[in-house]
Amino acid sequence: MSKSKSPNNSGTIALNKKARHEYFLEDKFEAGIALQGWEVKSIRAGKANISDTYVIIRDGEAYLLGAQIQPLLAASSHVVCDPERSRKLLLKKRELDKLIGASEREGYSIVATAMYWKQHLVKLEIYLAKGKKSHDKRDTVKERDWQRQKSRILKHNAR
Repeated sequence: MSKSKSPNNSGTIALNKKARHEYFLEDKFEAGIALQGWEVKSIRAGKANISDTYVIIRDGEAYLLGAQIQPLLAASSHVVCDPERSRKLLLKKRELDKLIGASEREGYSIVATAMYWKQHLVKLEIYLAKGKKSHDKRDTVKERDWQRQKSRILKHNAR
């Protein structure tokens, strides 16, 4: 009997690859997501996308905006499926207080970077992040290219 029912054995459901390019990621948090039944079924089928998501704080609670979970074609007709509804994030009070303080007083953004399975639960990896300026992005690209070139040189010299 296999441990994972999902076809993706790593547990990763969706990634936000642009987040590392657009932001300096600092503090990491793991949050649960309040989902409806049809959403869990769609996630199991691989129909989730978090590429343009962000987290807002409203009334002392965190909500995920912009996540797209497309309903299955065989979804029940009595359920109204909204693929882009705001979803409540489940965090501890101390974590919420830290997120609220950093976003309101220090100007941080809260960015979702990954959605994954943790046992049978869907979890969201979020970071406190500062936005990068265009020259910071160029520096990041330049550093990545240099690391790639350096590894090629070392690999070639090892032969």
